[in-house]
Formats: sequence, structure tokens, C-alpha cells
Amino acid sequence: MRTTIKFTAVAAATAALALGLSACGTSSDPGAKSASDGTTDASKPLLVAASPVPHADILEFVKKNLAAKEGLKLEVKEFTDYVLPNTATENGEVDANFFQHKPYLDDFNKKNGTHIVPVVNVHLEPLGLYSKKVKDLKALKPGQTLAIPNDTTNEGRALKLLAENGVITLKDGAASDANLSDIQDAKGLKFKELEAATLPRALNDVDAAVINGNYALEADLKPAQDSLALEKAEGNPYANFLAVKEGNEKDPRVLKLAKLLNSPEVKKYIDDTYDGSVVPAFGEAE
Repeated sequence: MRTTIKFTAVAAATAALALGLSACGTSSDPGAKSASDGTTDASKPLLVAASPVPHADILEFVKKNLAAKEGLKLEVKEFTDYVLPNTATENGEVDANFFQHKPYLDDFNKKNGTHIVPVVNVHLEPLGLYSKKVKDLKALKPGQTLAIPNDTTNEGRALKLLAENGVITLKDGAASDANLSDIQDAKGLKFKELEAATLPRALNDVDAAVINGNYALEADLKPAQDSLALEKAEGNPYANFLAVKEGNEKDPRVLKLAKLLNSPEVKKYIDDTYDGSVVPAFGEAE
């Protein structure tokens, strides 16, 4: 049985109020060390916020099979949105998080004044285009509607995927933060911008949707098999990584987890479990 704790996006409205009572028990334990005060207790469990699939699954594998050998006590707290894991890391509710890539983090820190930094790259979840109504890209016709993520980095990433596969044409110089105004030729297609987590559910209402790898997996889609188009792994800047609040990079518990997340055992687990839908992308995060 999984020992993780799930949070949904609706928790965002109450997270700030509940924080004083629930932040890792620190409010009721004056002797406990905060993840953000620079004096972490290496004997305490490392609490990591993560998206359910594949991030929490990978962490659960580490917890059950590798952590004890390194003397690491690991706990996982699941979140189903892309905001709360960073805010929880910033305010010390959790010690680290594992759910995002660098372009998203850079944009989040800039917009929210947070101080989250990457520690180590772990894997890549190729972004894919999916449909329940057409079976290949050539079947997409003018007048049909495509749904894409509405956050800055993943929208640009989605448009780049569509452009690389000839679905649309982007203006010269359109970068990773491209938006709908950067489309030079939409080929008659219409676009609907939606929160990334809702895209799998929108497949019944649109003709196709560009879906993040973790949400595709949660919806029982197999990116390597079910997508009409899929990002290439080679040279891809969207590796997902372990992250902490700035100043906590050298926490002994974080260093132990970083080592384990880049281990041969985790590589084998990713390869065997996800069959190309999630790809190991080990190495130092920049």
C-alpha cells in the first residue's frame, strides 16, 4: 500500500491557512528543524512533494528498495497541480520537490518571488499530441480544435512540438515561451488553452490535445504508443529534477536522495516500468 499523501489543486485555496498547523509538524514540535532555516536535522525523514506519476512512483521505488541502505528516511507527499509543490518547498512545508523542468521553474521563480533551485536531473517525460477522434496528423483539418497547456513554458513547448511536426507554422524567432500570437499559420485550426492537469479529460471535447507526459500516464495513455506526435528525448531541455529551496542543496538527506535518483537501479526501474514513455535523463541540473 502506498504511504503517500495526496493533495489536489482545490487544496490551493486553503493551503496557506492550514500551513501553520500542518507544516511537517513543526508548529507543535519546537525542537524540530525547518527545511528552510538552514539547520536541518539529518536524522529526520526527508519529505518530498511530487506529482503522482511517474515522480511519486519513482520515489516510492527508492524508498522501498534503496533508501534504507543509504540511511535515508524518505517520505512522499503527492500533489496533482504545478503550483503547490513549489510554494510548499519555499515555505518549508516540505524539504524538496520532484515534478518540474527548468524552464517552468525559472518562470515560476520569476513570477512568484520564490527561491527554488534544481539539484539533479532524473528523467524526461516527452510531451505528446493525443486524439480520440483522429488517428494520424494528416487527419487534422481546418476548423478542428486543439487543446494545449496554458502555463507559459508548457504552452511554448506544445507549440514547438506542433510546429516541428508540420501541424502549424511559428513566426521566425519564436522561442520556448511562444504563445498563440506567435503562430504564423494555424492551418485553419482553433486552439483552446487549458490547465495542464485537465487536458486528458478534455480529449472527449476537442479534436486533439497536447498533454504533459505525467498527466498522460495518469490517464492510462501510453505516450510511446498512443501519441500522434512525441517530443524527441535527445537534446531536450525539459528534464525533470529534484529541487529544493536555495541554501538546502547540501542537506545530507538531499545529497543521498540525489545519488539514489541517478543510480543504475532507478534507471532500470524507469526503463522497465515506462517502456519509453519516461526516459532517464541523469546528470547535474543547471
